[in-house]
Amino acid sequence: MKKEPGFIPVGGVVKAHGIRGEFGIRSYADSPALFDAVPALFLSDGKGRPRPIEIASWRPHKELILMTSPQVTDRDQAEALRGRELLVREQDLPELEDGELYLHELIGCRVVLTDGSPVGELTGFYETGEQDTWVIVNEAGVEILLPAVPEFVLDVDLDSETIVIEPPEGLLDLYLSPPPEKPAKPKKPRPPRAKKPQAS
Repeated sequence: MKKEPGFIPVGGVVKAHGIRGEFGIRSYADSPALFDAVPALFLSDGKGRPRPIEIASWRPHKELILMTSPQVTDRDQAEALRGRELLVREQDLPELEDGELYLHELIGCRVVLTDGSPVGELTGFYETGEQDTWVIVNEAGVEILLPAVPEFVLDVDLDSETIVIEPPEGLLDLYLSPPPEKPAKPKKPRPPRAKKPQAS
């Protein structure tokens, strides 16, 4: 989906939930409390200008955030939002403390190992339980999922747009050298059928 100038994606609608218009988003924000901290939220389908949406309530549910809006009152309307992005205006983002970063600032950074070997480009992220997971795509288009914890993310330099990582042993091999598929088991030959004796 194209980037909207002046807007920052903070989530993506993934499904309807229930029959009363509740819909689930995958949050890109460090904390869903951001939804209460900004004066307005917007939805974008990637085609026209983002449209404002009023959020009446939100609640965590498994790996998603479930939201309700007075503009979305039944399951069909909620289902129609699937695939849209939830945005905030960049000017509305709360100020950060020194040393803190918004995750959207890292999108597009090149990711390298400690020896400088390229891994790929950071293209997205999502929350899985207690931690963020970064989505890194290499030159071949292979998607690599990295738990974004201090043990694996060693340095972030926005000036050079570079992130240095030290992934857990075997993680890159898991994505770049997947185990070969098991050969299909040969079918057992069927025993020949006995011919019925012909009546004389």
